[in-house]
Amino acid sequence: MKYGNKKLRHELKYYISYHVFEELRSRLRYVVQPDKNSVNEDGYHIRSLYFDNFFDTALYEKLAGVHRRDKYRIRIYNESDRHIKLERKSKFGDYICKESMNLTREEYEKIMNRDFEFLRVSDSQLGKAFYIKCTSENMQPRIIVDYVREAYTYEFGDVRITFDKRLMAGVSSFDIFNPELVTVNAIHDKFMVLEIKYNEYLPSHIRGILQLESHQRSAISKYVICREEGMYYYKN
Repeated sequence: MKYGNKKLRHELKYYISYHVFEELRSRLRYVVQPDKNSVNEDGYHIRSLYFDNFFDTALYEKLAGVHRRDKYRIRIYNESDRHIKLERKSKFGDYICKESMNLTREEYEKIMNRDFEFLRVSDSQLGKAFYIKCTSENMQPRIIVDYVREAYTYEFGDVRITFDKRLMAGVSSFDIFNPELVTVNAIHDKFMVLEIKYNEYLPSHIRGILQLESHQRSAISKYVICREEGMYYYKN
């Protein structure tokens, strides 16, 4: 499905226990492929710095269930600066769209120092959009979201299944490269987040393996969960 020039995908989210995770993983491994970015059996590490404006629009639009909304973040993998991504995740009801552009470490540092000029002259429409947000809406870093992702893919339907484990919120810094970053548990019960993304259809045998009818679908936002946890430590 498309919205203008954006390719939209379905996204389903569920809280599951570690026991259910072990069962699902044992079945899935016979059918799907591990994500090529995995560094070990546990998957790979993701750390994202989320931005919001003066009015915390992204936070409150999510809480209100606004149909059309955007979130901006900078994301790294395995605590490395080899791949730094500026991303916009857009929500259109039950559909999502993710856009990204590469950043250098120097460009990341410029953003953190509120030097956005390179984005204004960027070839990327996403870069220009983020520049406008930062200069007209005073976009600021809000929270670091940190977790381990175990991911699997299936060719037909372009299916991506992820288990997001050990969700943590950064509470001592907004610098994703800070070696002394302090993180705290953001989910206090023994649960993780199961996400399923796909294009036009989810193959019936994949749906059967995941036993989706046995789980309660939730409107989960790791950004909101971590913001709420972070508010116990500092006001932002």
